[in-house]
Formats: sequence, structure tokens, C-alpha cells
Amino acid sequence: MSAEPVQDARADGGGPCRADELRGLFLFEKLTDDQLDWLCREGRVTLLEAGPVYAEGEAATCFYVLLEGEIVLSRRVGADDIEVNRSSGAGVYSGAFFAYLGDRVPQLYNNSMRVTVPSRFFVLDADKFAQLMTEWFPMSVHLLEGLLFGTKSTQEAVGQRQRLLALGSLTAGLAHELNNPAAAEVRAAAALRERIAKMRLKLGHLAGGGYDRSTLEALVRLQNDAAERVAKAPALSAMQISDAEDAATDWLEGHQVSGGWELAPVFVQAGLDTDWLDQVATTVAETVPPDALDKALNGALGWLGCTVESELLLNEIEDSATRISTLVGAAKQYSQLDRSPYQVIDIREGLDSTLMMLGAKIGPDITVIKDYDPGLPEIPAYPGELNQVWTNLIDNAVSAMHGTGTLTVRTARDRGRLLVEIGDTGPGVPAEIQKRIFEPFFTTKPVGEGTGLGLDISWRIVVNSHHGDMRVESAPGDTRFQVRLPLTAPAAAGRDSADQGEDAG
Repeated sequence: MSAEPVQDARADGGGPCRADELRGLFLFEKLTDDQLDWLCREGRVTLLEAGPVYAEGEAATCFYVLLEGEIVLSRRVGADDIEVNRSSGAGVYSGAFFAYLGDRVPQLYNNSMRVTVPSRFFVLDADKFAQLMTEWFPMSVHLLEGLLFGTKSTQEAVGQRQRLLALGSLTAGLAHELNNPAAAEVRAAAALRERIAKMRLKLGHLAGGGYDRSTLEALVRLQNDAAERVAKAPALSAMQISDAEDAATDWLEGHQVSGGWELAPVFVQAGLDTDWLDQVATTVAETVPPDALDKALNGALGWLGCTVESELLLNEIEDSATRISTLVGAAKQYSQLDRSPYQVIDIREGLDSTLMMLGAKIGPDITVIKDYDPGLPEIPAYPGELNQVWTNLIDNAVSAMHGTGTLTVRTARDRGRLLVEIGDTGPGVPAEIQKRIFEPFFTTKPVGEGTGLGLDISWRIVVNSHHGDMRVESAPGDTRFQVRLPLTAPAAAGRDSADQGEDAG
């Protein structure tokens, strides 16, 4: 809206109120003469010059019915006023439409109205409009109340149910994701216990093997070297692993080492090659008589093998614990339980945590592409609510692809706003229903599989809570849901207080 002052609805110049003029309007055509006379006594005809009449969020004091001229209704989205209706039809109405509900709903204008040319209105104060409704149309008021509050109650109940179902799905997915590293950690811990017991036994054999002090010290150095190499072991291809294991097995069998075929994979996994095995053999041969060499080498390599296995198992336990910690961190980030509801956030953190929470549902046959703009600033937002939006959009994208395809999550700066785009390669949203997908209870899923509130809730979170914008672009094989969010907090930060629909007739 412009900075011009809002006009006084009691301004003169509109002429007298005439019952015959009111009767010509569809809103009043069924009223009796007495009722029309009451309207003219309690209301007034006002001429308003071109400009703003009232602004969204102000106290709703008047009910306006257009007699002549043109009105434009708009809703605030972020810092912009978006035109939602323009009409020059006599009888179109707006203003304090819900006055008859009293203090049960916020009595605020839920849109802004301006006139483009000098326009005449019939104007009724909000309290008089409420009196008219409750005295003349008691049954209609009862029905309207039931429809309004019943619909809101249904939306809340179904919305809560949907959130619970989503939470159950996320919980099941998280439990599945946690179970794998937890089970691996348990297996590795049990195996480590066996290896430590085996290493103690081999250490006893080693102590009685006739090695002198210098040889034992050299073997301990080799043990430390082996442990360090485990942490730095290079990643090998399947072919390289196979060749290295064959070479290690041949070396071990050539030196009469028992169980060489078992030790070879362990040494290769740790990055220990035949050159390292030569060092072990040379160290042992320096102090052990030739007739005892085979036994001593077996003992030394068996002990070193247990050391390497223990290090590998410790790495597995560490990796599993790190995975669990990462998942718990993602759940914590996703839920935002320990954080302020409204805060400055890095949008990528919420997207990453949502992708991790939905990992089990995304599955291995869907390729996830993350195309994040690294230069995006942090923005003020309700991260817990935005995570619900990302969950709905990603879940819908995955469902649309039926388990196979490409999911793209992109962030960028777009015309002074932050853009988050969730794309999929599914069949697309038919053009004839694209305008309806954000309506409450509208769904294309079979009965029992969708409530039709996921996108409606997402739209409300983006538009009402964040003063952003949400839309869809879709063609077969390329569907993109786009969310645009302000980079800075709006002048009047916070939530819109009214969830009412447009009240222009």
C-alpha cells in the first residue's frame, strides 16, 4: 500500500441513501421495505476519492458495498501487496464481514482495499452489520458459524493427524537408519572382544618364542606402524583388492605361515603389502635361529594380525557411533526442540536434516542431487515449520517417482529472495489441477493415502508465517515446487492473525 492516509469512511458527498437503489443490489434484493429503511437509517452513502480505503491488519470497523466505481482488493505477501480481486460491479462487498462472530475471531481487515476512481459506497458500521446478521438471519448465522468453525476444526484435526502420521513415518525411518549402525557396532564390539582375547594368547606365545629384547622392541614398532597404517589405508578398487590379497596369500604360504588365506585380507584392508611383510620376516630372522624361524614368524604375524583386526574393528565401531551421532544430530536439528521457534538460520541445515530423516523412504534407487548456492545468507525464519514444508515436498516428490528417479534440492537467490526448489522426475502434475493443489483437502492420492492438507499446510507456513511465496512448475519428467522466502524479516515480523478467506462478494 502507498503511504497516503486512509480515507474517512464517514466522508460526505455520496448523496442520500435510497431504498430503491439498495433493492437493486443482489445482496439486498430480497429484503422488505422495513429492512431497507433500517439500512438507510443506520448506514450511509459515501463518496470516496481514488486511493486507499483500509489496510490489512487494521481494526475492521466498516462493511462496504460498492454502488459505483471500482475497487481493488489485495493481500500482503512479504513486503508486497498482491492484487487478489478487482471489480466495478455494483453490489460487490468487503470489509468487516465477520463482525457477527464477535470476539471469537480477530476483528481485523484480512485484506487491503483501494478505489481506482471516485467511488460511491453504502457503508454500515461493523456493530450494525453484526446486529443485522444476528437479528435478520439467525439460522444463516448459525449455519455460517458451523461452517467456519467446523471447517477450521476439521482442518486442525486432520492436520494434526497428518503430522502424527508424518512423525510416525519419520520415526520408523529413523529407527531403521539407527538400527543398521547400532547392529554393526554390537557385532564389531563382540568381534573385538574375541580378537583381544586371541591377542593376549598370542602375546604369551610371543613372549616364550625366544626373541631377544631388541627383536621384541622392533616387533612393537611394527605393531605401532601397522596401527597407524590402518587409519591411512588407501581406498582400493575391487580388482586392486583381489590382486593384493593374492600377492599377500602367496607370500604367507611361501613362508609357511598357517592360515595365510585368513590373514591376507586383514593385512590388505589395513594397507599392509608384501614389502611390509618382508620387514616383519627380516626383523624376526635377525635373532631367531633358522630352525625356529617358521614358528617365530607364525607367532609374530599372528600377533600383528590380531592387532590389525582390533584396529579395524575399532574403526568400524567409531564409524557406527559417528553415524548414530550424526543421525541423532539430524533429528535434533529437524525437530528444533532445543532452539527458539524464530531464529536466523542456514536454510541448508534444515534441508540436509530432512533428507537424512527421510533417507529410508528415499531409498537406494533415487538419486539425490543437492545444488546449493554457497553464497546465500542466513535468513530469519521458523525452522521447525520450514522443516515440515521440506518434509511434505520431498515426501510428495519421492512418492511421485515410485521408488526410482532423480530428486533435486536446489537453493539460489531469486529476485531479492531465497529460492528453495524441490524437483523430481515423476509423471508431473496435470495442468488442469495445478491451481487446486494448494487447496485444503484436495488430493490425487487414493482414499486413505493422503489427507489433502500437506500442501495447504505448507502454503500457510510459507505465505502466512514467513510472508513468502509458493508455486509449482510441472511437466512430465520435470516437476519443481518452488518456495521463495524473504532474506530479511518484514517490518511487522510475526504471523498473520487471521486465517479467514477473502470477504469480497
